[in-house]
Amino acid sequence: MGTTRLETVPEPKYWHLRTVLAEALDTDFVVGEVLPNERELAARFGVARATLRQALEQLELEGRLQRRRGVGTTVAPPRVGVDVSTPRHEWPGADEDAWQPLDCGTATAPAAVARLLETDDGEQVHTVRRIRVTHGQSVAAELIYVPAASVPDLSAIEAPSGPARARAVLRELQHLGLDAQERAVELGSARADDAKELDRLPGAPVLVVTTRYVVAGRIAAVSVATYRADTCRLTFGDSGDLEISDETQDRQERRAS
Repeated sequence: MGTTRLETVPEPKYWHLRTVLAEALDTDFVVGEVLPNERELAARFGVARATLRQALEQLELEGRLQRRRGVGTTVAPPRVGVDVSTPRHEWPGADEDAWQPLDCGTATAPAAVARLLETDDGEQVHTVRRIRVTHGQSVAAELIYVPAASVPDLSAIEAPSGPARARAVLRELQHLGLDAQERAVELGSARADDAKELDRLPGAPVLVVTTRYVVAGRIAAVSVATYRADTCRLTFGDSGDLEISDETQDRQERRAS
């Protein structure tokens, strides 16, 4: 990235700088590369550091950059594509599932989840917590609520908690004939527990994907997955899989052309 003087344009200077920097990220940098420091960047573009910071903050909000303590500002990895089409029905934990089980326990489902499960208020359910990691970064956290009636053969000898217990619950779900998935997506704010796992501040914007799993006309489980809004994007495709879009390859092809 050579020395560049910004053109005089009607839009705010920081926004024009953001556009110029975004184009440079597509052509001159690769994922994980550290950007020059603020003083050097401000000098290259002939702008005040306050203007530069506004542009960098906007690109960070858009998921193009990451501020890493002790490292600096780096080019962010590709966004995770959250496919909201569900033509193929699969249970959590099926083959090629990229989620990592963290823990499992029993708890009273929140009132909103109890309504989705169509269970009685106060009923205890199994709770499976999982996390999704991409490029070494946590991009999503998930809680799966499973009524005891959905996994009646779960052995009491299994581990009482932890990843082993989580995998046992998910294995039992695989034995059920899944008829349908009902999915809803909304913008939300990170709760304290999700924010900690996703390395975000509580209240940070997130995408919340809620899925109901239907078996023989009843709701067998409910998943509430929280995705970092700065690292994820909604996709609408023919596949029901959660896919990673290869934006890195796209950038390399644009650079080569």
